[in-house]
Amino acid sequence: MTPERFSALTGRYSGLRVAVAGDFCLDRYLEIDPARAETSLETSLPVHNVIRVRGQPGAAGTILNNLVALGLGTLYPIGFCGDDGEGFELRRALAGMAGVRMDFFMTTGARRTFTYCKPIVFKPGRPPVELNRLDSKNWTPTPRDVEARLAESVENLASQIDALILLDQVDVADTGVVTRGVLASVSRVVVGRPRLPILADSRRGLRGFPPVILKMNARELAALTGGTADAAVANVAAVRRTAMALAQVHRREVFVTLAEHGMIGACPDGASEHVPALPVRGDIDIVGAGDAVTANLASALAAGASVREALELASLAASIVIHQLGTTGTASVAQLRALHAQA
Repeated sequence: MTPERFSALTGRYSGLRVAVAGDFCLDRYLEIDPARAETSLETSLPVHNVIRVRGQPGAAGTILNNLVALGLGTLYPIGFCGDDGEGFELRRALAGMAGVRMDFFMTTGARRTFTYCKPIVFKPGRPPVELNRLDSKNWTPTPRDVEARLAESVENLASQIDALILLDQVDVADTGVVTRGVLASVSRVVVGRPRLPILADSRRGLRGFPPVILKMNARELAALTGGTADAAVANVAAVRRTAMALAQVHRREVFVTLAEHGMIGACPDGASEHVPALPVRGDIDIVGAGDAVTANLASALAAGASVREALELASLAASIVIHQLGTTGTASVAQLRALHAQA
């Protein structure tokens, strides 16, 4: 991609309107100073003293963070939080982001706020070390009235946006935002706006999703297509063939991340592209890299990028994010441009 084409694509970002429908969670970081370690007098167990607490939107919120960092014009989170302290913190963080409209994000007492609590040990001169995470999730089905409001939001926004991102982050089907009812509304949007870029990612796999753009890693592709997961990771040629076959059957683009082997994009017409990963430039933390890829693929496609161009921009973003330690990072257009000039 030439510098001129890079500028032309990213120059359109400020005019884009993108909705993110998915599981928004609160990433709460507990920064621990090991120099202040104690032993509990009552239990004789080690005590970790927290010297700083910080929170930021996670899961679908990480995608939103990346869209904000890219300078997109208007962003619509579609999701929910609980009527609890974590929900208050999450709503405040989302509402404080540039360009974010909260019209379609609901607070409900029928759900608790999805929270990842991450204790992290910080030692001077050493990379941060994350301890066992403490998660708060919903394990019961999403109430019908909440699901109906989410589905209605997706359909109401469809005519107003340039792209839609779906992120299914929950462990149990139909306990989050991307339920069967919401997917039914997405199917109707596909019929009504067949050219709208709709990009989906799900930690439980994308089987049963309507004909939207699919984004996954190699193991998820193997699980979806009946392949061997371990063999799929490093065999770029095999992944490429499988992605091409899936794109032709699914009738939409398929994007597959391959960690240090780069990324693949396959089209329904049988064409495909492979973009190698950029070299590692020091210590890395891969948390959030996949969400950065999702945000950049969707933004680039909404701006009119080809599959190859979208992959190149997403690869730059992933390389930037993995070098941000102890946080779930983002990549701005300025950072992308600087790395693009070096690559």
